[in-house]
Amino acid sequence: MGEAQMSARSARRRARLMRIANVPMRWLLSLPVDTPIGRRLMLLFYTGRKTGRSYRQPVSYVEDDGVLLTPGGGSWKLNLREGEPIRVRLRGRDVQARPELVRDPDEVESLLRRMIAANPRLASFVPFVGPGAEIDPNKLNAALRHGFAIVRWHVGAGELRGGGKT
Repeated sequence: MGEAQMSARSARRRARLMRIANVPMRWLLSLPVDTPIGRRLMLLFYTGRKTGRSYRQPVSYVEDDGVLLTPGGGSWKLNLREGEPIRVRLRGRDVQARPELVRDPDEVESLLRRMIAANPRLASFVPFVGPGAEIDPNKLNAALRHGFAIVRWHVGAGELRGGGKT
C-alpha cells in the first residue's frame, strides 16, 4: 500500500473518530456553565450554505491577543461568510464571533506556531505538523491549496473574559 493510500485511510479513520467524539462534546459544550473542556473547545452554530440546515460544530481554539484562533481544516468552515458573525458557545456563554479566514502561508505558519505553543495537543489534529511540532512547508502549501485556513474569530473583549450573555 502506498503512502498516499495510507494517509487517506488515516484521514478517513480520524474523521470517523471525530464524528463519534463530537456527539458528547456537543452536549458538554452546550451546557450553560464553564467546563474544563470549554477552555480549549468551543461550539459553533451555523447554517449550511447549500442545505439551509443548522449545525453545531465543536472546534478547538486558542486565545491570542484578543482574538480566538481555530485551525480550519474541516468542511464546516466552507459555511462561514467572512466578516458575518455567527453564534458561538464559549465557556458556557453564547457570544457573537466574526470569522476572518487567514490563508497567507507565512501568516498561517506563524499563527500555527503560536497556537501549538499555547496548546501542544493541537499539533495532533493538524496533519502537516510533525511529532516535534515542526511544520512541513510543502504539506502546509498543499493543505492551503485544498482549503485549509486559520479562522481568526473576532469577539467583543468583554465576551472573551466572560461578560457575554447566556
